[in-house]
Amino acid sequence: MKKKADLLDRAAINRALTRIAHEILEKNKGGDDLVLVGIKTRGVPITKRLQEKINKIENIDVPVGELDITLYRDDLDKVTENEEPDLKAANIPTDINGKKVVLLDDVLYTGRTVRAAMDAVMDLGRPAQIQLAVLVDRGHRELPIRADYVGKNIPTSEKEIIMVKLKEVDNTEDTVSIFEK
Repeated sequence: MKKKADLLDRAAINRALTRIAHEILEKNKGGDDLVLVGIKTRGVPITKRLQEKINKIENIDVPVGELDITLYRDDLDKVTENEEPDLKAANIPTDINGKKVVLLDDVLYTGRTVRAAMDAVMDLGRPAQIQLAVLVDRGHRELPIRADYVGKNIPTSEKEIIMVKLKEVDNTEDTVSIFEK
């Protein structure tokens, strides 16, 4: 892979997440009945960052959780050596019934990860709404899924890859970069 460019640095990521936090609060008329759920791996630290921003804006602690959607993927051929699904736990420490669940992920591409996350959420309860926030939307949807909140739209070709690096996961400086396959 050949790196083409860095598209967002730490400051730009922070500004995008601040804007998303404000948009979430505005659309939902505050933070009541909200639950933020990060899709592993990089959606989890994004969720925690948004929780902190919402706390600073509204002085409320919105519950957060995380999902590992491996079991729900429809585009994985074989998940474990014995071909059994790799069941990963959801860690959502609050009841989601009747709540507005905001799923968070780093990059929206085909929509398959989000579809799997929605299936996982529905297995846990009956939320009033499911919304989607992503740091980057790169297009190329295979499913009719659209983000409610987008940090940055980055149109790409099928030969390009968007890579998000976050200090909590990658032990490096926060960046969003584009690479050529």
